[in-house]
Amino acid sequence: MTRPRLHRRGLMAGALGLTALGVLTACGRTPAQTDEAGRVRLRVAAGGPAGALHGGFYQAVATGAYERRGLNVEILSGPSGADIPALLAASAVELAVGRDSFLPLRLVAERAPVKAVAAFLQKDPVVLLAHPDQELEDLTVLRGRRILMEPGDQDSFWLWLRARFDLASDQARAGAAEDNLKAFREDRESVLIARLTDGAPEAIAREVGFQPLVLIPAEDGYPSYSGLVLAPNAFARDNGQALRDFIAASVEGWREYVHGDGARGDALIRRANPDLPQRVLDAARTALRAQAMVDGGDAALYGLGAMTPERWQAFAEQTQSAYSSVPDWREAFTSQYLPSRG
Repeated sequence: MTRPRLHRRGLMAGALGLTALGVLTACGRTPAQTDEAGRVRLRVAAGGPAGALHGGFYQAVATGAYERRGLNVEILSGPSGADIPALLAASAVELAVGRDSFLPLRLVAERAPVKAVAAFLQKDPVVLLAHPDQELEDLTVLRGRRILMEPGDQDSFWLWLRARFDLASDQARAGAAEDNLKAFREDRESVLIARLTDGAPEAIAREVGFQPLVLIPAEDGYPSYSGLVLAPNAFARDNGQALRDFIAASVEGWREYVHGDGARGDALIRRANPDLPQRVLDAARTALRAQAMVDGGDAALYGLGAMTPERWQAFAEQTQSAYSSVPDWREAFTSQYLPSRG
């Protein structure tokens, strides 16, 4: 049997805007295409470069979990900041992976017909790193410190952090990763935003020459999910069985990636992102296990991929300033395609 294809290419689809997703509900039924073997073809936008955030999906490709369920899955990775709403609107992909809970709620605020249908990371992998030997018991001690971040964090995690702990807007310093590392190394009072799925803190320690202190916002009230599978409402409606099969195979892939031999998944990740060192993937998988990021939280009660109304409501209420209009959090997700709800 032919392996599901894997491609690495840029995914920027142009400035279509979030409301362009409205076309997905205006074109009648949207049955998924099939390949020459009769398998349903699903293209999945990674939303950025391939990495541990996508580990279970790549593992499912590598082990044939999708293929065994009659699916031909492509994971399309590309540069950071790929425009997921535009890709979905242009039908360049059928599904996408969201990094945090902000994106689904922004889509709701813009009246775009897309929902989160699974969350494979029960904790957002974002962390705050500080110089060692400081008294940073929790996030309340961040006032007055320079917070270093990449530009994408300004409109997402930083909004929650600033509002929750009454921080000043001028504490934020957004820059390229290399500039942030230099500033972090030189400023003992600074705090760096990083992610466990990118190998932090081990990868950062190699760059700055010391082992940083780690604060995990998910343990201090940050309610965001991560590794979210996003599906247009019309596609989910018209391809429900294929979507259920995709999620079931992804559950299998994530379980094996975290607790089994993830080498085959890592091999495909590094094929798609050759600049990513294996040691970074190793550190990320260790963190996924140690923090129970995949099978803890709601997943421990309801199965991998699970989401609850309570978490979505809490996140929406804590991040109201991030949206153009107040979103109805009930419209941001559905659990009807999860295996436990089959």
